[in-house]
Amino acid sequence: MIKKMKEFYRSNKKSSITWYLTLRILVIITMVLQFIKGNFADVFLCFLTLILFTIPYWINKKLKIELPDLLEIIILLFIFSAEILGEIQNFYGKIPYWDTILHTINGFLCAAIGFSLIDILNNSEKFHIKLSPVFVSLVAFCFSMTIGVLWEFFEFGADQLLKYDMQKDRIIQTISTVELEPEGKNKPVVVDNIYQTVIYSDNQGEITETVISGGYLDIGIIDTMKDLIVNFIGAVVFSTIGYFYIHNRDKYKFAENFIPIKRVSKNEEEI
Repeated sequence: MIKKMKEFYRSNKKSSITWYLTLRILVIITMVLQFIKGNFADVFLCFLTLILFTIPYWINKKLKIELPDLLEIIILLFIFSAEILGEIQNFYGKIPYWDTILHTINGFLCAAIGFSLIDILNNSEKFHIKLSPVFVSLVAFCFSMTIGVLWEFFEFGADQLLKYDMQKDRIIQTISTVELEPEGKNKPVVVDNIYQTVIYSDNQGEITETVISGGYLDIGIIDTMKDLIVNFIGAVVFSTIGYFYIHNRDKYKFAENFIPIKRVSKNEEEI
């Protein structure tokens, strides 16, 4: 398997082989270090990252779709940034807007992939339905947003079932809720300038007090909506680029750096 992938990169992806090997080595080093520390959950995350690194190879091999070098490098860096830097090195907590940047890039990349799928069908003689540039861009946008929503479903499921905090909680100072309306009316009560929250929990008969300084703890909803909003922005940006690209492929040729293409076999070239 590894030998086949090396041959594939040497013959087809000379500009991305360096990135692939470098990131792969860094992941393996990280895996060894986490194993020594006994962080087996992170070891599994490193193993998962190595599997995700093989996605470009399988897309080319099984689907006969070739990823542009720049797109492939961005995908590899995105996986590394999300899993190794984000989760294991805690860049999500250390670097402001790290999660926001990745979700924006995700929206852009998914729109590019969705766009290419429809563009490939549009240019295929096997399909008689030809979508207009507006509909191709709309499908690309919807594809990207669907992937973004499914990811948020995954984060919510992991938080609820496995008690993770993938939907990052945050401290806020203002809440607005109808739950505090004394007469049960559908009228929101605003609590402002919250500086501390005290939570009492019953742990097998023992009352535990948890103090949250600085405000009230929002349980993930702000993070989820922020992720979807920046995913929306990334999707809109590429969908707009894709629209103009269809109208004038020569003028907007730079878009080809992000658009996978159907690989043509030698037999098809002869025909």
